[in-house]
Amino acid sequence: MSKEIIRFGNVPSGAGGQRLPFSPAVRAGDFVFCSGQVAMKENGEVEDGGIEAQTRRTFANVEKVLALADCSLQDVVKVTVWLDDTRDFWTFNRIYMEYFGEHPPARSCVQSAMMVDCKIEIEVTAYKPL
Repeated sequence: MSKEIIRFGNVPSGAGGQRLPFSPAVRAGDFVFCSGQVAMKENGEVEDGGIEAQTRRTFANVEKVLALADCSLQDVVKVTVWLDDTRDFWTFNRIYMEYFGEHPPARSCVQSAMMVDCKIEIEVTAYKPL
């Protein structure tokens, strides 16, 4: 199995401007593993608004990372979601259905405190033969 690290743009910096040690996506054979994405804008600020605005921004960021590997949401086979507040689940779920429709991938969704001040983090795995 071959492994190709796929990177995009600048990885956001953490506290004190320190570069974060991760790749936005890694291809291993026919699978593309995307690191968790949050509702961070291009300028490094977190998207204003509640769970709806943050979910849409997070999916936009997921789509950007997938595009680096010539993938789209149609290629996603597994999604892992972390929500800061379980009360946001039904709003998140409604938006999730807009992106995946009638044929959603496998999914896990759990509550977790976030490392940045976001309400949601989404990680995906895509399958797209080379």
